[in-house]
Amino acid sequence: MLWIIWCAIHSGMISVKATEYLKRRCGSSFRFYRLVFNLVAIATIIPVILYGRSMQGHVIFRWEGFIIAFQVLLLIITALLFLAGTRHYDMLQFLGIRQIRTGTSHTVLTETGKLDTRGILGITRHPWYLATIMLVWARGLDVSALITNVILTIYLIVGTGLEERKLLMEYGEDYRKYQKKVSMLIPFKYVKSRIHRLLGHRPIERS
Repeated sequence: MLWIIWCAIHSGMISVKATEYLKRRCGSSFRFYRLVFNLVAIATIIPVILYGRSMQGHVIFRWEGFIIAFQVLLLIITALLFLAGTRHYDMLQFLGIRQIRTGTSHTVLTETGKLDTRGILGITRHPWYLATIMLVWARGLDVSALITNVILTIYLIVGTGLEERKLLMEYGEDYRKYQKKVSMLIPFKYVKSRIHRLLGHRPIERS
């Protein structure tokens, strides 16, 4: 219940209706909103995490034996996704500092506000969301952790979809073209295109 409440508050604070209303009401002070949003998110998630840890029960899954290798691989991919994202996302924009300095805010977390489709963003449209989903599952599971993971995964997928709507509103046809080329989370389209390129250099034999 606490995770659901946290997710609802988090989503509500960044919804189009809420942000547009606050822009009209707050005027130039709206430039502080991203920083306030981050602080509220951190302050409210800490007690939820601590309470969840206090409810740990019987372990139903543990990374052990040879499958630890898969856990390590998962964590490495997660770290690479986060690091690759930082090469294209503006951390000052993410933290809310650039908005305070310049008074401007963009849907995408780039310094210029332009749509960036290079590097990791040419493989998955939302590398940080994908990395977060992978990270929450890269741990042992008891009933509490399993419920938490399911809620957070659903929230992240739904939240990504809502962000896609905002990006479409801001970038229109350019973002539609981007959607057709690059997958939202799991890079199926990238893998498919790579396979097609490899097969394109070889004749396909038919019986």
